[in-house]
Amino acid sequence: MSAKGEIGWKRRDEFGERVQVKAKKVGDQWRFHIRAQRFDEWQPHPEPPLEDWLELLDCVERRVQRHRIPEEELPRLKRMMRELFPTETI
Repeated sequence: MSAKGEIGWKRRDEFGERVQVKAKKVGDQWRFHIRAQRFDEWQPHPEPPLEDWLELLDCVERRVQRHRIPEEELPRLKRMMRELFPTETI
């Protein structure tokens, strides 16, 4: 489905339209991209909403359990999310 190292999922946008989202770790940052349909070009998604970060966290937790992502990534991701969304409980 995705290139190596990418995590992807589908959701509905604020207008109720189905979109695809993917995230990839580059260095110590997560980069998000979004597209409306399968053959559309991926567009950078520089400020993803909390919903996308929570989906990424869920995906990373499952991959850590299956030993596909190092355990150290989970606390790093949670720390990054707490910095981006200080009023949310993560």
